[in-house]
Amino acid sequence: MAESRPKSRTLVEPLSQFDLSHYSRSSPIRSLSISPISDCQVLIYIGTQSGSLILLSLDPTAATTLHVPNTTPSQQHVSFLKTVSVADSPVESIFVLDDVGKVLLLFCDQCLFLTDSLLTQPLKKLGFLKGISVIAKRIRTSDSESTNLLENNSVSSLANASTSTGQRLLQKFGSGIKANGVKVKEEEQHCRGDNVFAVIIGKRLVLIELVNGSFVILKEIQCMDGVKTMVWLNDSIIVGTVNGYSLFSCVTGQSGVIFTLPDVSCPPMLKLLSKEQKVLLLVDNVGVFVDAHGQPVGGSLVFRKSPDAVGELSMYVVVLRGGKMELYHKKSGICVQAVTFGGEGGGQCIATDEECGAGKLLVVATPTKVICYQKVPSEEQIKDLLRKKDFKEAISLAEELECEGEMAKEMLSFVHAQIGFLLLFDLHFEEAVDHFLHSETMQPSEVFPFIMRDPNRWSLLVPRNRYWGLHPPPVPVEDVVDNGLMAIQRAIFLRKAGVETAVDDGFLSNPPSRAELLELAIRNITRYLEVSRKKELTILVKEGVDTLLMYLYRALNRVHDMENLASSENSCIVEELETLLDESGHLRTLAFLYASKGMSSKALAIWRVLARNYSSGLWKDPAVENDLLDGCADVMSGREVAATEASKILEESSDEDLILQHLGWIADINAVLAVKVLTSEKRINQLSPGRPCAFYNVYFY
Repeated sequence: MAESRPKSRTLVEPLSQFDLSHYSRSSPIRSLSISPISDCQVLIYIGTQSGSLILLSLDPTAATTLHVPNTTPSQQHVSFLKTVSVADSPVESIFVLDDVGKVLLLFCDQCLFLTDSLLTQPLKKLGFLKGISVIAKRIRTSDSESTNLLENNSVSSLANASTSTGQRLLQKFGSGIKANGVKVKEEEQHCRGDNVFAVIIGKRLVLIELVNGSFVILKEIQCMDGVKTMVWLNDSIIVGTVNGYSLFSCVTGQSGVIFTLPDVSCPPMLKLLSKEQKVLLLVDNVGVFVDAHGQPVGGSLVFRKSPDAVGELSMYVVVLRGGKMELYHKKSGICVQAVTFGGEGGGQCIATDEECGAGKLLVVATPTKVICYQKVPSEEQIKDLLRKKDFKEAISLAEELECEGEMAKEMLSFVHAQIGFLLLFDLHFEEAVDHFLHSETMQPSEVFPFIMRDPNRWSLLVPRNRYWGLHPPPVPVEDVVDNGLMAIQRAIFLRKAGVETAVDDGFLSNPPSRAELLELAIRNITRYLEVSRKKELTILVKEGVDTLLMYLYRALNRVHDMENLASSENSCIVEELETLLDESGHLRTLAFLYASKGMSSKALAIWRVLARNYSSGLWKDPAVENDLLDGCADVMSGREVAATEASKILEESSDEDLILQHLGWIADINAVLAVKVLTSEKRINQLSPGRPCAFYNVYFY
């Protein structure tokens, strides 16, 4: 996979920092761990090169978000709680056992110590195991994916004496209950390894469990020498040496090589990605994903350099090197953000994350400073991309979040609608409507203000929602076009002066005309309403959609579409369209509309006028004209069309006076149509006996 350049994303922002030079006797930081206690408190444990353990408290909710990358964070939201000096040996590893309120420490002199989470009690040295070089806590994702070791092995007499206690502890954790009886979330429960650890002692791999402040041995497995790093996921223990990576089964003790490292390579490094239940294996500057069985899954990540430390933040892998932090998307491998937090050559950097938490906090450390970062809320990330007009990236991010379950489908629809409005005001009408159509939650009434000025019949139907306030309030599309053209002219002037603008380069090089933009806007809003009228809408919204659609057809002079809409089942408001259609000369459309609304008398009056005007040559039938242009010889005259449409109305009418009023002119044009009117069985109430004969005698004799 090729190296990828960082995108212009702000995924994390600095939250707070703490300078430890006043508390650790200038001893460099060696290890780091965090423990979220609540939404407003996170405990930070720092192990130093001189053997001290420092405890800090961070309040993530009190910090003011900066939204400015690479800025220096504040120190006021992190506070010093306590420091204890344990030994002269560096603190190699720190494990916070939240469920039992303990902290486990491994020192470089290969000794284990245990203390309480607030460092109020003296540290207890665990001397029954000596020579420990590496330790890893077991992470169980589910009972079905992992084995209960207490039920599947023979342990030492010490372990046997504590089996019942350990079993009760396992059952308690398995049921989702903390030691203090507080119910825990299932995802947190599944992340726990029941306080079971794997330790490396020389060539031995020993599995131990913490029970009542003491460790019991569960199993011992023959291992290889020189283990540098280790993770334990479900029933698989993956170890790394300078020669490569191997996998051990904690149940059978069997092992196998995952792959070997080149002769000249960086030290091995493993990172457990609890969110995906995978392990990241580092081979120099390449990260390879494997599952719990050691099988490669997905692609690989290529970093710029071999990292000093690796962390996890939601869908991203965090790598640190030389005072710089980069965040890579796990699936795409793209570096989405790069942050500088320390100077070059300032010593090794380390990182820690919420092993089983919400994945919103990341803590990194230089030799003397601890810097806390928080994940920018998803909505803020998307807003930032929209402000930069990076619409494709915004949709891509929203789709990723929706796929990962971190964003509701409704929010994705919201983002599509927001982008649609931004594009509409940027005069990209086709793309705008494409996004409108992708939004399942957007209401058709939201485009009404772009067609008809307020106040109007449908003003109260329009949601007063500016979305994220990134676009102006809706105005008629004529104003949108005029404002957009003025912005283009200003941008052209500024561009000549050497000032960069946000206006589309295509508009600057070839400015569109007002007429072109108006037609494009109306055509695409029409497309949106045509799709919308097929959805389940309220009666009032249906009336607005169909009525305004007729307005747009009229603006585009799409006579055929006007007549099709008017003659089909529709929700048009007649009184909103009468004047428009009459004054513009679209009487056929008006006649169809009257007929569809049961206003037969008005419809017949129009057909009678049209029949008279057609015969006198004062009126041309657009349908006949089009047929003649197409070379169709078998066409009806305009008079016959008028008579036919009028006869259709009268065939269903039981109004004898209305029939008497119009039957004559229909018979003058086509006697057969008049007979069909008299003999029609389509009407609900048939004509009075003898009336058909009377009509017939009047007009045919």
